[in-house]
Amino acid sequence: MGLLKKNPFGHILFFKKWLIRIFGVLTHRRFRGFNELRIEGSEIIKNLPDSNVLFVSNHQTYFADVTAMFHVFNASLSGRVDSIKNVGYLWQPKLNIYYVAARETMNAGLLTRIMAYGGAITVERTWRAKGQDVHRDVKLSDTENIGTALKDGWVITFPQGTTKPFKPIRKGTAHIIKKYKPIVIPVVIDGFRRSFDKKGIRIKKRGILQSFQIKQPLEIDYENESIEAIVEKLEYAIEQHPSFLKVIPREEIEDMEELNKKRRFDY
Repeated sequence: MGLLKKNPFGHILFFKKWLIRIFGVLTHRRFRGFNELRIEGSEIIKNLPDSNVLFVSNHQTYFADVTAMFHVFNASLSGRVDSIKNVGYLWQPKLNIYYVAARETMNAGLLTRIMAYGGAITVERTWRAKGQDVHRDVKLSDTENIGTALKDGWVITFPQGTTKPFKPIRKGTAHIIKKYKPIVIPVVIDGFRRSFDKKGIRIKKRGILQSFQIKQPLEIDYENESIEAIVEKLEYAIEQHPSFLKVIPREEIEDMEELNKKRRFDY
Protein backbone atom coordinates (compact mmCIF):
# COMPACT_ATOMS: atom_id res chain seq x y z
CA MET A 1 0.00 0.00 0.00
CA GLY A 2 1.50 3.32 -1.06
CA LEU A 3 1.91 5.92 1.65
CA LEU A 4 -0.39 8.34 -0.16
CA LYS A 5 -3.03 5.87 -1.37
CA LYS A 6 -6.51 7.26 -0.71
CA ASN A 7 -10.02 5.91 -0.34
CA PRO A 8 -12.93 7.29 -2.43
CA PHE A 9 -13.41 10.13 0.08
CA GLY A 10 -9.84 11.37 -0.21
CA HIS A 11 -8.64 10.00 3.13
CA ILE A 12 -5.03 8.79 3.11
CA LEU A 13 -5.15 5.13 4.13
CA PHE A 14 -1.78 5.21 5.89
CA PHE A 15 -3.03 7.89 8.28
CA LYS A 16 -6.39 6.15 8.69
CA LYS A 17 -4.66 2.89 9.62
CA TRP A 18 -2.62 4.57 12.36
CA LEU A 19 -5.67 6.43 13.61
CA ILE A 20 -7.58 3.16 14.00
CA ARG A 21 -4.58 1.53 15.71
CA ILE A 22 -4.16 4.38 18.22
CA PHE A 23 -7.84 4.81 19.04
CA GLY A 24 -8.21 1.03 19.20
CA VAL A 25 -5.47 0.67 21.79
CA LEU A 26 -6.82 3.59 23.81
CA THR A 27 -10.37 2.19 23.88
CA HIS A 28 -9.73 -1.54 24.20
CA ARG A 29 -10.02 -1.68 27.99
CA ARG A 30 -13.46 -0.06 27.81
CA PHE A 31 -14.71 -3.37 26.44
CA ARG A 32 -12.23 -5.79 27.96
CA GLY A 33 -11.08 -4.51 31.33
CA PHE A 34 -13.22 -1.80 32.88
CA ASN A 35 -16.24 -3.63 31.45
CA GLU A 36 -16.69 -6.91 29.62
CA LEU A 37 -18.11 -7.30 26.11
CA ARG A 38 -20.02 -10.52 25.46
CA ILE A 39 -20.06 -11.21 21.72
CA GLU A 40 -22.34 -13.58 19.80
CA GLY A 41 -22.36 -14.47 16.13
CA SER A 42 -19.00 -13.04 15.07
CA GLU A 43 -18.34 -16.09 12.86
CA ILE A 44 -20.73 -14.44 10.38
CA ILE A 45 -18.22 -11.64 9.76
CA LYS A 46 -15.55 -13.80 8.09
CA ASN A 47 -17.99 -15.07 5.47
CA LEU A 48 -19.05 -11.63 4.25
CA PRO A 49 -17.86 -10.12 0.96
CA ASP A 50 -15.39 -7.25 1.04
CA SER A 51 -17.96 -4.66 0.01
CA ASN A 52 -21.68 -3.79 -0.23
CA VAL A 53 -22.46 -4.87 3.34
CA LEU A 54 -24.71 -2.71 5.50
CA PHE A 55 -24.71 -3.21 9.29
CA VAL A 56 -27.85 -1.89 10.99
CA SER A 57 -27.91 -1.51 14.76
CA ASN A 58 -29.76 0.02 17.66
CA HIS A 59 -27.97 3.02 19.12
CA GLN A 60 -27.05 3.73 22.77
CA THR A 61 -24.16 6.22 22.71
CA TYR A 62 -22.65 8.52 20.09
CA PHE A 63 -19.22 6.90 19.81
CA ALA A 64 -18.84 3.79 22.00
CA ASP A 65 -21.22 1.76 19.82
CA VAL A 66 -19.29 2.21 16.60
CA THR A 67 -15.95 1.87 18.42
CA ALA A 68 -17.02 -1.55 19.69
CA MET A 69 -17.97 -2.52 16.14
CA PHE A 70 -14.52 -1.64 14.84
CA HIS A 71 -13.05 -3.88 17.55
CA VAL A 72 -15.41 -6.80 16.98
CA PHE A 73 -15.25 -6.73 13.19
CA ASN A 74 -11.46 -6.54 13.03
CA ALA A 75 -11.04 -9.19 15.71
CA SER A 76 -13.39 -11.50 13.81
CA LEU A 77 -11.54 -10.96 10.53
CA SER A 78 -8.27 -11.89 12.25
CA GLY A 79 -9.71 -15.25 13.33
CA ARG A 80 -11.01 -14.53 16.81
CA VAL A 81 -14.48 -15.97 17.44
CA ASP A 82 -16.67 -13.97 19.81
CA SER A 83 -13.59 -12.41 21.40
CA ILE A 84 -11.54 -9.22 21.30
CA LYS A 85 -8.74 -10.69 23.40
CA ASN A 86 -5.29 -9.41 22.46
CA VAL A 87 -5.52 -6.06 20.69
CA GLY A 88 -3.00 -7.19 18.07
CA TYR A 89 -5.85 -7.65 15.61
CA LEU A 90 -5.72 -3.90 15.04
CA TRP A 91 -2.26 -4.02 13.47
CA GLN A 92 -3.80 -4.69 10.06
CA PRO A 93 -7.34 -3.29 10.38
CA LYS A 94 -9.94 -3.38 7.64
CA LEU A 95 -9.69 0.12 6.20
CA ASN A 96 -12.92 0.17 4.20
CA ILE A 97 -15.29 0.21 7.17
CA TYR A 98 -17.45 3.33 7.29
CA TYR A 99 -20.15 4.59 9.62
CA VAL A 100 -22.99 7.03 9.12
CA ALA A 101 -22.96 9.96 11.55
CA ALA A 102 -24.66 13.34 11.87
CA ARG A 103 -22.58 16.11 10.33
CA GLU A 104 -23.44 18.38 13.25
CA THR A 105 -22.02 15.86 15.73
CA MET A 106 -18.81 15.16 13.83
CA ASN A 107 -18.09 18.88 13.32
CA ALA A 108 -18.57 19.70 17.01
CA GLY A 109 -14.88 19.79 17.95
CA LEU A 110 -11.32 18.81 17.12
CA LEU A 111 -11.62 15.30 18.61
CA THR A 112 -14.73 14.44 16.61
CA ARG A 113 -13.16 15.81 13.43
CA ILE A 114 -10.17 13.52 13.98
CA MET A 115 -12.48 10.58 14.67
CA ALA A 116 -14.40 11.33 11.47
CA TYR A 117 -11.21 10.63 9.50
CA GLY A 118 -11.48 7.04 10.74
CA GLY A 119 -14.47 6.40 8.50
CA ALA A 120 -17.41 8.74 9.12
CA ILE A 121 -19.91 9.39 6.35
CA THR A 122 -21.43 12.60 7.61
CA VAL A 123 -25.04 13.35 6.72
CA GLU A 124 -27.33 16.25 7.48
CA ARG A 125 -30.20 15.16 9.70
CA THR A 126 -33.54 16.03 8.15
CA TRP A 127 -35.51 16.03 11.41
CA ARG A 128 -33.21 17.56 14.03
CA ALA A 129 -30.64 20.36 14.13
CA LYS A 130 -29.03 22.17 17.09
CA GLY A 131 -31.50 20.58 19.50
CA GLN A 132 -34.54 21.72 17.56
CA ASP A 133 -37.05 19.81 15.44
CA VAL A 134 -36.74 20.65 11.75
CA HIS A 135 -38.12 19.39 8.45
CA ARG A 136 -35.58 19.29 5.64
CA ASP A 137 -35.31 17.39 2.38
CA VAL A 138 -32.76 14.59 2.17
CA LYS A 139 -29.55 15.73 0.50
CA LEU A 140 -28.91 13.66 -2.60
CA SER A 141 -25.16 13.94 -2.00
CA ASP A 142 -25.54 12.28 1.42
CA THR A 143 -27.28 9.26 -0.12
CA GLU A 144 -24.69 9.08 -2.89
CA ASN A 145 -21.86 9.13 -0.35
CA ILE A 146 -23.37 6.14 1.43
CA GLY A 147 -23.63 4.39 -1.93
CA THR A 148 -19.97 5.17 -2.62
CA ALA A 149 -19.00 3.72 0.77
CA LEU A 150 -21.03 0.56 0.13
CA LYS A 151 -19.33 0.12 -3.23
CA ASP A 152 -15.95 0.41 -1.52
CA GLY A 153 -16.61 -1.60 1.65
CA TRP A 154 -18.82 -2.00 4.73
CA VAL A 155 -21.13 0.64 6.19
CA ILE A 156 -22.47 0.84 9.74
CA THR A 157 -25.70 2.75 10.28
CA PHE A 158 -28.04 3.40 13.16
CA PRO A 159 -31.40 3.67 11.38
CA GLN A 160 -33.23 5.29 14.31
CA GLY A 161 -30.90 8.29 14.09
CA THR A 162 -30.95 8.77 17.87
CA THR A 163 -29.70 7.12 21.04
CA LYS A 164 -33.21 7.16 22.52
CA PRO A 165 -34.60 3.60 22.53
CA PHE A 166 -37.68 2.50 20.59
CA LYS A 167 -37.76 5.56 18.37
CA PRO A 168 -39.04 4.96 14.81
CA ILE A 169 -36.75 3.66 12.09
CA ARG A 170 -35.97 6.36 9.54
CA LYS A 171 -37.25 5.46 6.08
CA GLY A 172 -34.04 6.70 4.50
CA THR A 173 -32.29 3.47 5.49
CA ALA A 174 -34.94 1.42 3.70
CA HIS A 175 -34.57 3.58 0.58
CA ILE A 176 -30.80 2.98 0.63
CA ILE A 177 -31.38 -0.77 0.94
CA LYS A 178 -33.79 -0.73 -2.01
CA LYS A 179 -31.41 1.34 -4.15
CA TYR A 180 -28.03 -0.27 -3.47
CA LYS A 181 -29.17 -3.82 -2.54
CA PRO A 182 -26.51 -4.50 0.12
CA ILE A 183 -26.26 -7.54 2.34
CA VAL A 184 -27.96 -6.32 5.54
CA ILE A 185 -26.54 -7.56 8.84
CA PRO A 186 -28.46 -6.68 12.03
CA VAL A 187 -26.50 -5.96 15.21
CA VAL A 188 -28.09 -5.69 18.66
CA ILE A 189 -26.12 -4.07 21.47
CA ASP A 190 -26.89 -3.58 25.14
CA GLY A 191 -25.15 -2.29 28.26
CA PHE A 192 -23.49 0.67 26.56
CA ARG A 193 -26.01 3.13 27.96
CA ARG A 194 -25.18 1.94 31.47
CA SER A 195 -21.41 1.83 30.87
CA PHE A 196 -20.85 5.23 29.26
CA ASP A 197 -22.19 8.75 29.14
CA LYS A 198 -24.38 9.75 26.21
CA LYS A 199 -21.40 10.62 24.02
CA GLY A 200 -19.76 7.28 24.77
CA ILE A 201 -16.50 8.92 25.82
CA ARG A 202 -16.64 9.05 29.61
CA ILE A 203 -16.95 5.78 31.57
CA LYS A 204 -20.03 6.16 33.75
CA LYS A 205 -20.00 2.80 35.50
CA ARG A 206 -17.57 -0.10 35.64
CA GLY A 207 -18.19 -3.82 35.86
CA ILE A 208 -21.05 -3.76 33.35
CA LEU A 209 -21.61 -6.78 31.12
CA GLN A 210 -22.09 -5.36 27.64
CA SER A 211 -23.62 -7.51 24.91
CA PHE A 212 -23.00 -7.48 21.17
CA GLN A 213 -25.05 -9.82 18.99
CA ILE A 214 -24.48 -10.20 15.25
CA LYS A 215 -27.43 -11.79 13.46
CA GLN A 216 -27.78 -13.60 10.16
CA PRO A 217 -28.28 -11.47 7.02
CA LEU A 218 -31.83 -10.30 6.48
CA GLU A 219 -33.80 -11.84 3.64
CA ILE A 220 -35.02 -8.90 1.59
CA ASP A 221 -36.82 -8.84 -1.74
CA TYR A 222 -35.20 -5.64 -3.02
CA GLU A 223 -37.52 -5.31 -5.99
CA ASN A 224 -40.90 -6.15 -4.48
CA GLU A 225 -40.84 -5.33 -0.77
CA SER A 226 -42.24 -1.94 0.16
CA ILE A 227 -40.35 0.69 2.15
CA GLU A 228 -42.77 0.13 5.03
CA ALA A 229 -42.17 -3.64 5.00
CA ILE A 230 -38.40 -3.15 5.10
CA VAL A 231 -38.73 -0.64 7.94
CA GLU A 232 -40.77 -3.11 9.97
CA LYS A 233 -38.26 -5.87 9.24
CA LEU A 234 -35.46 -3.63 10.52
CA GLU A 235 -37.41 -2.81 13.69
CA TYR A 236 -37.72 -6.48 14.55
CA ALA A 237 -34.15 -7.31 13.51
CA ILE A 238 -32.53 -4.74 15.82
CA GLU A 239 -35.16 -5.39 18.52
CA GLN A 240 -36.61 -1.90 18.48
CA HIS A 241 -40.14 -2.81 17.48
CA PRO A 242 -42.68 -1.65 20.12
CA SER A 243 -43.48 -5.30 20.93
CA PHE A 244 -40.02 -5.64 22.53
CA LEU A 245 -41.01 -3.17 25.24
CA LYS A 246 -42.73 -6.05 27.03
CA VAL A 247 -39.55 -8.10 27.46
CA ILE A 248 -36.75 -5.63 28.14
CA PRO A 249 -34.87 -5.99 31.47
CA ARG A 250 -35.80 -3.84 34.44
CA GLU A 251 -32.34 -2.23 34.59
CA GLU A 252 -32.73 -1.12 30.99
CA ILE A 253 -36.09 0.40 31.77
CA GLU A 254 -34.57 2.37 34.63
CA ASP A 255 -32.26 4.07 32.11
CA MET A 256 -35.14 5.13 29.89
CA GLU A 257 -36.17 8.22 31.78
CA GLU A 258 -38.18 9.69 28.96
CA LEU A 259 -39.96 6.44 28.27
CA ASN A 260 -40.85 6.06 31.92
CA LYS A 261 -42.62 9.40 31.82
CA LYS A 262 -44.77 8.30 28.91
CA ARG A 263 -45.49 4.62 29.53
CA ARG A 264 -46.49 2.46 32.48
CA PHE A 265 -44.87 -0.97 32.85
CA ASP A 266 -46.76 -3.81 34.50
CA TYR A 267 -44.52 -6.20 36.46
